[in-house]
Amino acid sequence: MGGSGSRLSKELLAEYQDLTFLTKQEILLAHRRFCELLPQEHRSVEESLQARVSLEQILSLPELKANPFKERICKVFSTSPSRDTLSFEDFLDLLSVFSDTATPDIKSHYAFRIFDFDDDGTLNREDLSQLVNCLTGESEDTRLSASEMKQLIDNVSSRGGWAGPGSRWEGLGFGLEASPFQILEESDIDRDGTINLSEFQHVISRSPDFASSFKIVL
Repeated sequence: MGGSGSRLSKELLAEYQDLTFLTKQEILLAHRRFCELLPQEHRSVEESLQARVSLEQILSLPELKANPFKERICKVFSTSPSRDTLSFEDFLDLLSVFSDTATPDIKSHYAFRIFDFDDDGTLNREDLSQLVNCLTGESEDTRLSASEMKQLIDNVSSRGGWAGPGSRWEGLGFGLEASPFQILEESDIDRDGTINLSEFQHVISRSPDFASSFKIVL
């Protein structure tokens, strides 16, 4: 792609290292992968730092393509008003949060934002219904019907656990060992029918695999 495309200055590299959890090598790799999404003639350092790429382009990356929450992840990290494009710094922030060295508090904060589909600052049953549909798929063959979703919620409420096949929600990829509705039942400390950030972080703190599972590596 040309020798200048991935040559960030030492000063800029140092600044990005200070502002993220990424190493110099990870930042350079992230910039190279971002530049590969740009037209050949716009891959200079100056242009790449001003450019924005569409969500469709970002979602074409193999590291994101299979993630059931890929669209929500991109929207949470997008700084554009319409939340449909990412700048290089948006992309870097995304990779930083999903890196091995990001703190559990940072990871759980962004996991909460990703699961908060209506962006109202709480997780409710509607958010968790969308979460389940992300995991099961949006096609007619895999998407849960309204009655199936109600049965799932009722099973959790009446039996105190996930009554479906398997006990571990590995599809989350985030190290959670309970269904989303079981998490709601167990996390809603003030019993208001929603989970706030502190309640969510409390239950996440009891999931030892969460921090190591909540990652995207280029």
